[in-house]
Amino acid sequence: MAAGGLRQRLVHLDLKGAPPRAAYLRQVLPLLRTLGATGLLLEYEDTFPYTGPLEPLRAPHAYSRQELQELLGLAKEQGLEVVPLVQSFGHMEFVLKHKEFAHLREMRMFPNTLNPHKEESRVLVKAMIDHVMALHEDLKWFHIGCDEVYYLGEGEESKQWLQQEENTLEKLCLSHIKAVASCMASSYPTVTPIVWDDMLRGISEETLAESGVPQLVQPMIWDYAADLDVESKVLLVEKYRRCGFSKVWFASAFKGATGVNQSLTLIGHHLQNHLQWLKVASSTPTDVLQGIALTGWQRYDHFSVLCELFPVAIPSLAVCLQALENGGYSETVKENVEKLLGMPNLEIDTFMSTSLGTFPGSTILSLVTQVSFYLKSSVDELLERNRYVTGWFSPYHRKRKIIHPIIMHHFQPDAISLLSKWNAVVQDLQVAMEQVFHNSTVEEWMEENVHPSLQKLQQVVDDLEKAIKAQT
Repeated sequence: MAAGGLRQRLVHLDLKGAPPRAAYLRQVLPLLRTLGATGLLLEYEDTFPYTGPLEPLRAPHAYSRQELQELLGLAKEQGLEVVPLVQSFGHMEFVLKHKEFAHLREMRMFPNTLNPHKEESRVLVKAMIDHVMALHEDLKWFHIGCDEVYYLGEGEESKQWLQQEENTLEKLCLSHIKAVASCMASSYPTVTPIVWDDMLRGISEETLAESGVPQLVQPMIWDYAADLDVESKVLLVEKYRRCGFSKVWFASAFKGATGVNQSLTLIGHHLQNHLQWLKVASSTPTDVLQGIALTGWQRYDHFSVLCELFPVAIPSLAVCLQALENGGYSETVKENVEKLLGMPNLEIDTFMSTSLGTFPGSTILSLVTQVSFYLKSSVDELLERNRYVTGWFSPYHRKRKIIHPIIMHHFQPDAISLLSKWNAVVQDLQVAMEQVFHNSTVEEWMEENVHPSLQKLQQVVDDLEKAIKAQT
């Protein structure tokens, strides 16, 4: 049974970091459907195959038109509703970092926010939307972003505009949202725009109602906290209702919301977040609630590091989807998730998932768990807490190639066996990751999470050999 009004359950694929290969997504879509997803929220960012003047936006690993057409076809076969997401105001780094579009920044220095005063800004947004629309058919919704519009009002043109008495920052924000939504309404009258709600929350009912925005968009109320305040969310829904919004969406998180460089997903946190949203849903009239998007952020923004890789978070996604579908989490739901993922013992309150599942990408989860838990700690143990290393092979000794022959025997075998153990694990992980991700992702993840410790260990083994050679 569907919980309350959460009939639509969209799984968010954040493609601005570690975008999975199309072949992997084809394996995953049927699983998402089985787990209880009814649709996908596809945040393309720089992975969309833009052409013409927009071609600079396209990353080297962007999907091809054909790959996307096949994926969208498969989504349709699986009965998954697709909602594309194209940022149109804030989080525009992937566009505004390019010299061709830098003149459209709100602030000259920062590539995150679009200048809402320039006609050319609207032309750019329309072109991006048109490109994406052309590849999709039968869309009901289109997400135009509009969250975290930082530094709005701080550009030169905005400062001048705000000097006029009746002009406010809120009106500036609403007028751009309205311009984008109106442009969609005239080009695609059957498609409803969705916006993130954080820029709207603090605006008075009167200002919202007068802006005309509530008649044009559906807000998506997002909160990823484990202890989200149910009562204040219910009040927020009522406020949006009174302003004239006909429907609202919720947005939870199944990963990517607990730390900018988080490598493992704490399922318990995300499950709590969804259980809180279920409470909000049960106090919201069903005819108001359009559905929920389960976000899975892959980077906090275009320039930040990667957080948990998608395969690592599949157990969390499974638990959250099943909790939503069943209106809560119980022993039965847990057993069902274990069966669907082929995991004999699912831990939700620790990071330890030592059991290998059968779902696509489960090898990555088990190897990433090993690396995250033991790589750094085992290397630090050897290099910082082994008295033979700290006492007889310190940086001073290493630099001068001084080594006591007896001492060497106490730790050289340990160092060599630790290095070969980790090299083997990392080799396996590399192979597993290359099947799912492009090389740029594998390289980035390894440089962030593996190389710092592995290189330290390799260096000590190399220094030992040099010191031994110097002695003989």
